[in-house]
Amino acid sequence: MPDMEAEFTKDEFKYLSLLAKQYPNISSASTEIINLQAILNLPKGTEHFISDIHGEYEAFSHVLRNASGVIKNHITYILGTSLRDSEKKTLATLIYYPEQKLEEIKKTEKDLDDWYRITLHRLVTICKAISSKYTRSKVRKALPPDFSYIIEELLHEDSTGEDKELYYNQIIESIIRLDQADRFITAISKLIQRLAIDRLHVIGDIYDRGPRAAKIMDILDNYHSVDIQWGNHDISWMGAAAGCQALICNVIRIQARYCNLDTIEEDYGINLIPLATFAMEKYADDPCTYFMPKNSEADALSDKEVQLTAKMHKAISVMQFKMEAQIIKRHPEFKMDERLLLDKIDCEKGTITLKGRQYQLRDTNLPTIDPDNPFELSDEEQDVMDKIKSSFVNSGRLQKHVRFMFSNGSIYSIFNSNLLFHGCIPMNDDGTLKEVTFRGKKLKGREYMDAVERAVREGYYTRPHSNTKRECLDLIWYLWCGENSPLFGKDAMTTFERYFVDDTSTHKENKSPYYERRNDEKVCRGILDNFGLDPDKSHIINGHVPVQVRKGESPIKANGKLFVIDGGFAKAYQKETGIAGYTLIYNSHGLVLVSHEPFESREKAIAEEKDIHSSTVALQYSQARIRVISTDIGKEIKKNIEELEKLMDAYRSGLIKEIK
Repeated sequence: MPDMEAEFTKDEFKYLSLLAKQYPNISSASTEIINLQAILNLPKGTEHFISDIHGEYEAFSHVLRNASGVIKNHITYILGTSLRDSEKKTLATLIYYPEQKLEEIKKTEKDLDDWYRITLHRLVTICKAISSKYTRSKVRKALPPDFSYIIEELLHEDSTGEDKELYYNQIIESIIRLDQADRFITAISKLIQRLAIDRLHVIGDIYDRGPRAAKIMDILDNYHSVDIQWGNHDISWMGAAAGCQALICNVIRIQARYCNLDTIEEDYGINLIPLATFAMEKYADDPCTYFMPKNSEADALSDKEVQLTAKMHKAISVMQFKMEAQIIKRHPEFKMDERLLLDKIDCEKGTITLKGRQYQLRDTNLPTIDPDNPFELSDEEQDVMDKIKSSFVNSGRLQKHVRFMFSNGSIYSIFNSNLLFHGCIPMNDDGTLKEVTFRGKKLKGREYMDAVERAVREGYYTRPHSNTKRECLDLIWYLWCGENSPLFGKDAMTTFERYFVDDTSTHKENKSPYYERRNDEKVCRGILDNFGLDPDKSHIINGHVPVQVRKGESPIKANGKLFVIDGGFAKAYQKETGIAGYTLIYNSHGLVLVSHEPFESREKAIAEEKDIHSSTVALQYSQARIRVISTDIGKEIKKNIEELEKLMDAYRSGLIKEIK
């Protein structure tokens, strides 16, 4: 017997022994190697990158359904010459919304069986084309259970021969005869949607501004392959779910501001009655002019509801300023004493002193602020806070969504040699990485980002009521609004001033040097190098700051090294950007940046077949088609092949016994 230790280390031998249980002989190991080698030569799957969704459920859902225009392009490419434009539109809409579109078509179609026959053939043709870059095994796993065998037969049958054509057609005829056409069309349409996007990357900010963040999270929770890079608005909700009182106030404040309290009350079952009762009592005669909700959603509310929302908005805002001040006082290392504002108010004069200058307050009705103790909650406020906090930490649906954010999310990701993060890398004016003192250590770049992520996870998972828990929750709050936060990227968040001071010079929030320096290719290459990536082959993909398309700003920075893909999904930003979002698509041919026009409505998309108009903004084509071998999955497959080859060597040398 050969010397085992000369051939393999003990750990290798132990691993190979375990691998042998799955591949018990040379034949099974070699078959798997052949299979894996073949996979390496397939075209890479299509990745979609999207950012700053901000609760816009309908637009987001549609972009997933139409794969950012990819499905329509497939229809045009495959069936273009044989279909009128109107037929292409109908077919596309059917794929996006099969159940709803079927109901409409059945009302007007005179020869339904003939329509079924033609449509089923077209759908199978489209599905064949979209599935062609995947292995049969991968497609099989994606098949709907009810029709898995039938769809697999149709996708892989060659209908050119006479016998095969008869077989193929008979399957179609049987589907129609047995009244299964509607169910089959729905199943294959959803399969096309599923196969059109192999991997979805969400570059932060799922929450706030728009009304349906919870429904977006439901979609993502059930999506086949997704990762999330946390945004500042996401981290605010994650901190709130973990019990950070300042962030609980913050998420309620933002939802009130945009008239989306239904997200909290109905979607997450959080009881806001204690806050409403308190607000109505304390601000009974206060018009709360500067706290009126901003969104068009407010148009659907009665005057009474709008007034109540404004009062709740004001009440929770004041509580937020108090809770934030307490955090700042606990952490002098945050260097945020300039944000201690409530003690700068002169109640008699109705003024506030900011940076040595006195300003008139435009709202002086602050009945819950004690001039002698301005940062403490009143007994009534504390009672409200305790009840609301209990609702947040005990909301089953919210906790489910936040746990998903933790299991599928991170501060940054590296995927297929691209660096993904929402906000920024703290940076000096000269473009060098800024050294930040974090939990007593001086860190910068990747090390800092890693330490931040560990603190966030610790803040959520550490047992309640511990000092570590409070420290980490305070750090999560800092990520929302701190100068050196990689998720925020400004020197201050001037929320108080925007509510209470007319002078707009006090509203200014200076951006991190990163946002100027990211235009410099040398700086971007330095960031990529810091994260262990090849600057010649890699890119940075960024969100957070909307691209001012209307003003001529380009989403492509640093000679193509960095893409900014916040194009304004949130309706609040669309006047600024001039568009309604970007999708970056990375397929086997290269990178494609697509811009989207505003989405009108789900109803119009179905009834009037109004798709989102998407335009290609930029292309970076690869000279040779990109194969799986060049991807992260390819690297793992190559490792698997190496291990299987070692196992075969172990079998051949007699170190491990084959089982026939």
